[in-house]
Amino acid sequence: MKRAGLPRAKGDSLNHQVSGWGMGRDLRGKRILLTGASMGIGRELARILGSKGAKLALVARSVDKLKEAAEDVRNAGGEAVVIPGDLSDPTTPKRILDETAKAFGGLDVLLNNAGIGTWSHFSLGNEENLRKIFEVNFFSTAELMRLSVKYLIRGNQPAILNIASMTGRRGMPGFSEYSASKHALVGLTEALRAEYHRFGISVLLVLPGLTNSEFFNNVLEKKGKADLPMDKALTPAQTASAVVKALEKDTRETWLGREAKTILWMNRFMPSWLDTKIGTTVAKIWGKPA
Repeated sequence: MKRAGLPRAKGDSLNHQVSGWGMGRDLRGKRILLTGASMGIGRELARILGSKGAKLALVARSVDKLKEAAEDVRNAGGEAVVIPGDLSDPTTPKRILDETAKAFGGLDVLLNNAGIGTWSHFSLGNEENLRKIFEVNFFSTAELMRLSVKYLIRGNQPAILNIASMTGRRGMPGFSEYSASKHALVGLTEALRAEYHRFGISVLLVLPGLTNSEFFNNVLEKKGKADLPMDKALTPAQTASAVVKALEKDTRETWLGREAKTILWMNRFMPSWLDTKIGTTVAKIWGKPA
């Protein structure tokens, strides 16, 4: 395997990428199952992939929003089927895979985008929310990756692409429960990259930084106090465009956004300093407990 070092993607200062197997992937006609497709990054992914001529199975809970996303895909030149599903239901992964394969005659790409979280501090949380976050962000995604093998091994340039988060490599305060679920996803992704190589399936990972999407409108708990720099955050379109580029270039891992790149490099080379810096910042915002 040729490793390309740590280059910055051409023409895009937001990305840090590490190449995978060096294969280019033409998305025309590719049969793609996309979770979290109804809004935000997922909606933009659907539109961009449609413009590439892909065939998309769109999964989310909202039927009406999925229908709108499907119309975007068709208007862009692709094909789409709507498959409503709640990923917190353990029966959903098998059903949506089977329905995708039935609709398109198989599967080439599993694109795991769905995710939920909390914007709060761990001591203020509860077990119910933590379990729901893991159900959606980790367990359902894990089962999709497990059950998809029987379809992907017969696919055309098969791939699994997981959209995790920079918090999957560096846990961040206020996102503690989300960070934990994304760390689990990153660990499984890395393990499966080696396991699935014998099947000819690429396993790719994207770690976006702060993105100004609907995520914060749908968090299970919102008690965080920090002023997040949303004016400097990635847009859903920027994130989606980088994800599609990673899929086309078969990029093993992508760090997306200046924030992610800066924090993850500091975490790699000066973790103690970063711990102290972040801890001091949190203490100033929250103050000492009474």
